[in-house]
Amino acid sequence: MAEKEQPRRPRGGMGPGAGIGAVEKAKDFKGTIKKLLSYMGAYKVAIFFVMIFAAASTIFNIWGPKILSKAITELFNGLIKKYQGTGSINFDKIGSILLFMLGLYAIAALFGIIQGWIMSGISQKITYRMRKEISEKINRMPMNYFESRTTGEVLSRITNDVDTLGQSLNQSITQLITSTFTVVGVIAMMLSISVPMTGVAILIVPISLVLILLVVKLSQKYFKTQQKYLGKINGQVEETIGGYNIVHLFNEEENALNEFTKQNDILFKSAWKSQFLSGLMQPIMNFVGNLGYVAVAIVGGIYAYNGKITVGDIQAFIQYVRNLTQPIAQMAQVSNMLQSMAAAAERVFEFLNEEEEAQTVENPVKIGRVRGEVDFEHVHFGYTPDRIIINDFSSHVNPGEMVAIVGPTGAGKTTIVKLLMRFYDVNAGAIKIDGHNIQDFNRTDLRANIGMVLQDTWLFKGTILDNLRYGNLEATDEEVYAAAKAAHVHHFIETLPGGYNMVLNEESSNISQGQKQLLTIARAILADKPILILDEATSSVDTRTEVLIQQAMNNLMAGRTSFVIAHRLSTIKDADKILYMQDGDIKEQGTHEELLAQNGYYAALYNSQFEELAG
Repeated sequence: MAEKEQPRRPRGGMGPGAGIGAVEKAKDFKGTIKKLLSYMGAYKVAIFFVMIFAAASTIFNIWGPKILSKAITELFNGLIKKYQGTGSINFDKIGSILLFMLGLYAIAALFGIIQGWIMSGISQKITYRMRKEISEKINRMPMNYFESRTTGEVLSRITNDVDTLGQSLNQSITQLITSTFTVVGVIAMMLSISVPMTGVAILIVPISLVLILLVVKLSQKYFKTQQKYLGKINGQVEETIGGYNIVHLFNEEENALNEFTKQNDILFKSAWKSQFLSGLMQPIMNFVGNLGYVAVAIVGGIYAYNGKITVGDIQAFIQYVRNLTQPIAQMAQVSNMLQSMAAAAERVFEFLNEEEEAQTVENPVKIGRVRGEVDFEHVHFGYTPDRIIINDFSSHVNPGEMVAIVGPTGAGKTTIVKLLMRFYDVNAGAIKIDGHNIQDFNRTDLRANIGMVLQDTWLFKGTILDNLRYGNLEATDEEVYAAAKAAHVHHFIETLPGGYNMVLNEESSNISQGQKQLLTIARAILADKPILILDEATSSVDTRTEVLIQQAMNNLMAGRTSFVIAHRLSTIKDADKILYMQDGDIKEQGTHEELLAQNGYYAALYNSQFEELAG
């Protein structure tokens, strides 16, 4: 089974160690950040104000302990005077100091709210722009891009990566600004109180950094293992649930459980170790911080005894020491967030820089509704230059003819219709419609003249009426009903709860496969394209539904040039021309009777199917 998309990041602990696990790194960090900054350039004025408000909020918060120290000093001095009988506590002065400090914190909170509001708007506008660009890019991508990648891989660009980018951008910039200003501001305030005590306190910074780096290094390998096996378990559970019937049919329950237990055991051990190590961050930082408090308390006590510092300043200094350790841990988290952001942004930019399918050509042939004359002239094609699978394919189709393309699996039947739709361009030769090379048309004009009904039906979540009208958005209700009747699906729709207004679910599983196929045929009838491509759609339905589908397809093909990829040869006996393909070449072409008379490849294939039916 296909390998499942693994989670981008493990879900670590939510404590201070969260976010220090294995983080996917960008291949070109500087280049990606440069591109991201160009996106942010449109909001440079807003970002400038974010920096101003963040800086102001941080400064006012840092100023608070210094103001509080004056109130504590005044209270301490008042108590001494009262004890000595020389005075009393000046509560009015203390009250005014506390009110001033309260005002500072209120202003800091207001500035913090404003910068958070602006930054959230910036990050969401950038992610909105990226989602819009990705959505537009998808419509310009060549078919081979999607055929060479899983749907999950493409979806992760517009969901996981953009979400990661938006969240990391919002948090990392804000934290980076506030942490930087906090560290600088705290050290400045500490220096204003006591230079020697600042020197003692700053000794905890390198100790903290060394211990943080040590914890990150030890936990990194366990986070990587956790991420790897979390993806494996998710994939196995999804496969087991998706193949529930097959697992029970072959009595593989015990093997599936054993495999899950084995991987779950590895995940348990790695997750336990990674969470334990990341959880050490808080006690380690507390321990280092307490060492700083002890050192500051000892030195501060000596200074206070000698009258070199006030009691309030010692209290403020101890609070600044506490404030110094927090932004250091935040900076470690910001570093990882920046790496995650750059990795996600890099994947988005890689997608946006992918080669696009040329939508227009210079001096295109202007076409309205084509007559439907199609010519394949010595067509050569290979999905890679060294593996040509269509060799010198030539055929002429008159307007309104039904052409059946038959042959064994891998003969090139589907490739031919992909070339006609210009999902791919030929390596050599030409495909012409009404005498014009299709490469001289704009792709949108070309595809506006070609309809498709595939074996794999596609219906979206919505009403049946909306699904049918997808073929012609301007169609009236009466035109929709007429198309449904031509496709022999009108009566069925009328019997459903809600009729044409019944809502199909995401998988369209609330109707049968045959009913889905009839709806897609009705949609194609409503679209009214002069050229049709039909991938035989009756292989997975019962005989009665097959008859209805065949009748609906006959109504659809009437008056139109049709290319039918046929698997059941009994359905194409009335074709105007049958092309038997094998190994990328047309081995035989003609009517059903002509090919049977030749007693060649087609006759052998037809007779083998007849014998299977007879048997």
